[in-house]
Amino acid sequence: MLALLPVAAQAAPSLPPEGAVVAVLDNAPSVAAARARLGAAQAGATMLAKGTHEVTVMGSYVTRDVTGERRFDEFDATVTRAFRLPGKAALDRKAGALGVEVAQNRMEDTRHQAALMLSRLWFDWLTAGELARCDDANVALLEQALHAVERRAQLRDAAALEIDQARAALDQARALSAGSHAASEEARAMLAAIFPDLPLGAEPPALGTPEAPPQSLDALRDLVIARSHEVRAADREAARLGTLAERARRDRTADPSIGLRAFSERSGMERGGGIVLSIPLGGGYRRAVAEQAGAEANAGLMDLAEARRVVESTADADLAAARNREGAWRRLAAAADSAGAAAERTARGHALGAIDLADVLSARRLARDAQRLEITARADAIRALLKLQIDSHTIWMGSDVEP
Repeated sequence: MLALLPVAAQAAPSLPPEGAVVAVLDNAPSVAAARARLGAAQAGATMLAKGTHEVTVMGSYVTRDVTGERRFDEFDATVTRAFRLPGKAALDRKAGALGVEVAQNRMEDTRHQAALMLSRLWFDWLTAGELARCDDANVALLEQALHAVERRAQLRDAAALEIDQARAALDQARALSAGSHAASEEARAMLAAIFPDLPLGAEPPALGTPEAPPQSLDALRDLVIARSHEVRAADREAARLGTLAERARRDRTADPSIGLRAFSERSGMERGGGIVLSIPLGGGYRRAVAEQAGAEANAGLMDLAEARRVVESTADADLAAARNREGAWRRLAAAADSAGAAAERTARGHALGAIDLADVLSARRLARDAQRLEITARADAIRALLKLQIDSHTIWMGSDVEP
């Protein structure tokens, strides 16, 4: 008799250890690269604070031969330095600090994207493993059914057709199981290749069932927007571009260079010193630079508006998925239970001689398909809840990630 395959149920989805996930995400190459860019931004902020105005030393030495007199040694030396006009240094420091904030938020958003990838690959592996276990159990049931039919045939209580039907169903089940195991191995290989530091067992853990997070789904949706590093990076970038636009506007008035000059002529018979001053006269180039910076600042504001829309749509989609996919899973779970019960009753009817084997195999196939759909729906529901928590930065946060 073909027994009912039980629907797997766990108290909570099987996630990797929190500490292991945090370490893996912190050490991911993309996060390390973003951390290096943060260091570059910090160095850039120091550069802007110091400025490009450096001391310039100029000098010359000549020998002059005067007819009727003699040869004279003459030299001159000039030391100059450009100075930023009032307000420009403050704008440079502000732009540098904003650049650091942009790099910080982009690093944290990169880590967030790595967390989403890890979640996707992890549950690809768990889902494939759950499907493989389901298919293995189905193969075991069909092997029992084939052996029972073969024994009945030996007793002349079953026709050769029933043996062929049972063997065909078993071969199909074995093929499906082989495909599921291949998918599980491929998912594990992908996960191990991208996150080699994540400890993985030979077999994936049980998939588990969806578990409601501590916070309400609506609260998590709001946190997705409030804690979005993508929006904060766009906001700080817009502010930085606006600061640079103001800096370029002020730079239409060039910075002056002031210095000291000393000279000696006629071998020291004439000596002198004084102050030198130079001011570049700005023209069309500086005006074009200011216009370009202003246009980039406007583009930054539009990028910020786009980022806010994208994050809000993501938050709404996360909330809808978390609500609806769990409901879909519960309906499919009920359908799988009903299909399994029907398969069990059909098998009992066949044992009593009231139902043909073809009907039993058909019912078993429907029950198997229903259970596979339930597993996929259960995985989708868990994924949706976990994505909402990852996007809201309530799990898998590192030490350098600001909540």
